[in-house]
Amino acid sequence: MSTTVLFDAPGPKARARHRITAVVGGLVLAAILAFALYKLGEKGNLAADKWTPFLTGSMWVDYLIPGLINTLKAAAISIVLAGIFGVIFGMGRLSHTRAIRWVATIVVEFFRSVPVLVMMIAAFSFFSFNNIFQSEINPLAAVITGLTLYNGSVVAELLRAGVGSLPKGQSEAGLSIGLTPLQTLRSIELPQAITAMLPALVGQLVVVLKDTALGQIITYPELLNNYQRIGSNWSNIVPAMLVIAAIFIAINYALTTLAGRVESRLRSKGRATIGRGGAGPGAVGLVDAGAVDEARHHADEESLRGH
Repeated sequence: MSTTVLFDAPGPKARARHRITAVVGGLVLAAILAFALYKLGEKGNLAADKWTPFLTGSMWVDYLIPGLINTLKAAAISIVLAGIFGVIFGMGRLSHTRAIRWVATIVVEFFRSVPVLVMMIAAFSFFSFNNIFQSEINPLAAVITGLTLYNGSVVAELLRAGVGSLPKGQSEAGLSIGLTPLQTLRSIELPQAITAMLPALVGQLVVVLKDTALGQIITYPELLNNYQRIGSNWSNIVPAMLVIAAIFIAINYALTTLAGRVESRLRSKGRATIGRGGAGPGAVGLVDAGAVDEARHHADEESLRGH
């Protein structure tokens, strides 16, 4: 019988139990879905006149597409800024200088602990009272600020965990060819950590996209905020929420699928040497030869420039 690291392959009885559990779970899920549809129909939310507005061009041009554009704009800017924030403070948390490491740790832990909505409201109040931006830009700036600070702190922690999960031989290989600890971190460890933690990083990107919906509290006209306008015009709030939820699901699924392909491509090129449940810091593992060669090349160039 073939075995895995964690458990033995299931036998005939276990497979039978798994099939029964799957069937029962499917029936329960179908019953819940049927009950939800019954309740929607009972309230008239399945009537044709509630859904036909979504087949008109004015619905998409005037409501859904502008809201989607605002959602994607806030998410895109926040993702870029959160990535920059995460790399800077993630490297700060890995610094060998105690003062830098402490400052980075305090910043990361503070913004990870504060709810995103609280940071959005605080930023919106600060921008509004101090006239830092024009009034129509304040909601967007507040949404970006909250998303950047929170998700950037999470990204920083993910990168720190990714570097910590690499085999110890990675850093030793960089130091053995004359690189400084900072050069080893930047050229060898960080690229591998990003690849190894890609599933978690993608999950955080999905969180950024979903959390843009919190912007409706501070009057940012994102996609979810438009369901109230749609409902007031066509009296179909529930169908509007379901359509908007379907749009969010489609975008998040596309983002996750794209990231999965990128991850597979990076791993096929040998960019990472640890799996999703990577080895501990002291584990023995293969050294990424490509990363070491690239790091050696950069070190040679810096040495020549120094002369």
